[in-house]
Amino acid sequence: MKLFSSVNDVADINALVKEALKLKQNPYANQDLGKNKTLALIFLNPSLRTRMSTQKAALNLGMNVMVLNIDKEGWALELRDGVIMDGSTVEHIREAAGVMGQYADIIGVRSFPGLRNREEDYSEMIFNKFVAFCKVPVVSLESATRHPLQSLADLITIEELKTTARPKVVLTWAPHIKPLPQAVPNSFAEWMCKADVDFTIAQPKGYELCADFTQGANITYDQDEALTGADFIYVKNWSAYEPYGNILGKNEEWMLTNEKLKITNDAKVMHCLPVRRNLELSDEILDGPNSVVVHEAGNRVWAAQAVLKQMLESL
Repeated sequence: MKLFSSVNDVADINALVKEALKLKQNPYANQDLGKNKTLALIFLNPSLRTRMSTQKAALNLGMNVMVLNIDKEGWALELRDGVIMDGSTVEHIREAAGVMGQYADIIGVRSFPGLRNREEDYSEMIFNKFVAFCKVPVVSLESATRHPLQSLADLITIEELKTTARPKVVLTWAPHIKPLPQAVPNSFAEWMCKADVDFTIAQPKGYELCADFTQGANITYDQDEALTGADFIYVKNWSAYEPYGNILGKNEEWMLTNEKLKITNDAKVMHCLPVRRNLELSDEILDGPNSVVVHEAGNRVWAAQAVLKQMLESL
């Protein structure tokens, strides 16, 4: 594997999930694979789980790890080609990414969308320029439109905890105080549509995701209809795709509670974290027996380790 930016870069998602669960049972079995190899983690935005889990995964494989918060510690990057750099930018991404590729065997990049220009965000300009100019394998640590390591960890969690062969999985919209990217729900939908699950998306009208990511999903505006008989509930806020980046209403009644769980199949409740308590998810859910959010976050290590292992094997 030379690139991990979406589920479309994975030849066999079931095999990748099995590899991750195998690594979870024996984390240090492949330490020779990463000996004298370096992973560079490049962050243009904040991170907790992605940073720590990917670093832990690399160390489990025997790799060296360098972390750069380029938005705070690096030079201001110019992304446009053919411009006279007489403004605030100091270094062009062509040189910056090229130099990083000289120092690292694999690069991870995290960059959020601006939520102002949909065409620009969905072009994945920042991530794609890193891929084009660094000349080494690249793993997405979340981009403007996708968060594949999170989605892989989510699928690992479902595989571990499912009690039926083909569980009903529901992605439900949740309230928030500010517009959030569509990356996590886009990615989760894309992975679930390729997995062996019964997948439903529930959201208020106006919060439809880009259809490119939801082919094969059942889509409803009735949360109760979606939750009925659900085995897993993935809770996540996202802003509107059209008008792009907007909040269309508070919709506070969409917050998941124990009362709503009564119509499910004692569903496990998932969230990518961080979560705003009593806004996106109630205390009673997060502190109760149905929440698997911490377990899910733990699986971020094995998702990253499975991907890095395949990349190391391709070097």
